[in-house]
Amino acid sequence: MKVLKTVATLFATGALLATAATGAFAQDKGLIGIAMPTSSSLRWISDGNELKSALEGMGYTVDLQYAEDEIPNQLAQVENMVTKGAKALVIGSIDGTTLSAVLQQAADQGVKVIAYDRLIRDSGNVDYYTTFDNFQVGVLQANSLVKGLNERFADQKPWNVELFGGSPDDNNAFFFYDGAMAVLQPMIDSGDIVIKSGQMGMEQVGTLRWDGAVAQARMDNILSANYSDGTRVHGVLAPYDGLSRGIISSLRGVGYGSGDLAWPIITGQDAEVPSVKAIIAGEQYSTVFKDTRELAQYTAQLLDTVLSGNEPSGLDTTTYDNGVKVVPSILLTPYEVDATNYKERVIDSGYIKAEELQ
Repeated sequence: MKVLKTVATLFATGALLATAATGAFAQDKGLIGIAMPTSSSLRWISDGNELKSALEGMGYTVDLQYAEDEIPNQLAQVENMVTKGAKALVIGSIDGTTLSAVLQQAADQGVKVIAYDRLIRDSGNVDYYTTFDNFQVGVLQANSLVKGLNERFADQKPWNVELFGGSPDDNNAFFFYDGAMAVLQPMIDSGDIVIKSGQMGMEQVGTLRWDGAVAQARMDNILSANYSDGTRVHGVLAPYDGLSRGIISSLRGVGYGSGDLAWPIITGQDAEVPSVKAIIAGEQYSTVFKDTRELAQYTAQLLDTVLSGNEPSGLDTTTYDNGVKVVPSILLTPYEVDATNYKERVIDSGYIKAEELQ
């Protein structure tokens, strides 16, 4: 996309500047704090490691911390990074509304702050935001859902679909949901799709902390309350692979995937190994691949450009308003992955090793 190409050109120049200085200052470019939400998710482990490696390769010292989805832990970790003299912070927030006080401390010390893949809200002390085109993630998920419904259940309209959202304290969850509903709402209005549970809107479908067990329990309740009469679920909009696996467990528990109960079309996100295996097995229909290696590299390059005294340009300056300011952003491109292209997208690209899927 245009922003990506523009930023790539800009960072290529910044990278040359950084390279020229590396010989003299390779181990003297300062401390960078990386605060990640949890190590219970494969993708955040990958993000943290990729970022750490990229920044260390540029000559920075890195303090990488995981808060295990505990807000007090993350607040303490970020405050400690500021106290230790970090020149910049990269924060994948747990709750993007809880960091205002500690970010004021960072600003008072002249610390640059990058919100990483999750927008930090209600603070003017967020300098940049690096993420993917999150509205497009939802569009991809919904289009994939409809494609699968047409493939598997073309003669069974109206289709019974249930909706799941991400964590309501994660700003991205609303972009995912809104992108998906831009595709699905017209089909709901026309009667092609029926939400049999009646549960719609993030206040009803959100899944706190992106917890797969919570999604499984909610799916159990939906099935018991709405599908005990023999009605079949045809599709489930799931915004994250961890939720998808919980939903699959619930559906398997009542017989889907056996006998004449075909698997519903189930979406996902993050191309986690267990879910790519589920796609190969025919249990999950698709996922959305966001190359976090690329996100880590662009984030590291952005930081190095800024900390080298250069002003980045060509960023998106209209999409992400955090309630106080529009945060200049890098928006990378997400891709749908299903049984037809998983090899090309995630194996051939080196994101997943073929043997991991055996």
